[in-house]
Amino acid sequence: MDGTGDRFQQETKYDPKKMPAHRLDWASKPELYKEYPKARRIELPAFEPDKPVSLDKTLRQRKSIRDYQDTPISKGQLAYLLWASTGIQRVEDGYEFRTTPSAGALYPIETYVVVNNVKALEAGVYHYAIQPHQLELLQQRDLRRQIAEAALGQGMCATAAAVFIWTAVFERCKWKYGQRAYRYIYLDAGHIAENLALAAVSLNLGTCEIGALYDESVNAIIGIDGTEESTICMATVGNPA
Repeated sequence: MDGTGDRFQQETKYDPKKMPAHRLDWASKPELYKEYPKARRIELPAFEPDKPVSLDKTLRQRKSIRDYQDTPISKGQLAYLLWASTGIQRVEDGYEFRTTPSAGALYPIETYVVVNNVKALEAGVYHYAIQPHQLELLQQRDLRRQIAEAALGQGMCATAAAVFIWTAVFERCKWKYGQRAYRYIYLDAGHIAENLALAAVSLNLGTCEIGALYDESVNAIIGIDGTEESTICMATVGNPA
């Protein structure tokens, strides 16, 4: 190993004697939302769990699930998981705050979904358009084999009903925090992944978070450049076997 991670940890520490002088250029602030204007939009239904589950119960029941039934989840369940993991929760003073925290409310994480087995949705890869709470269809085809291979051959990606893919648009966070932004980006992704896991338990679904993946293979599946935006982590979702 070349020690890149060790150097990053040391070189991005804050020191009260060496705090970087940085004035924000508000005119160059990146957009908080990514959209695909040419993609077909799919409306997501309003959805509430039938029987609300307490936080205590979800914490006690959460575990990584790697074996799934060959049964679909509903579009409503997917809609709820998308909202619960990173949707807009409230609007205050003109700011749209989401269900998870983000450093500086900059929200660098984008959500894509590889749909394998969801009622009323074609198999393919979708982007979650957060503001309108819609899905944008990027590619319509069966991607079970490709997404499993991109996850170092983990077969659960092919048997799960859906695979969530989280990417980072790095400049959204670097605009304010420079190189330290990468610390915050991974924290943000972790918050989102945990929300997904707990929300899934409340729907009697299973999830498994995935950090072992071939970055560029996943980037190619969802069609991003791997430089300005790149995959951070993934998670499977489905009905437990």
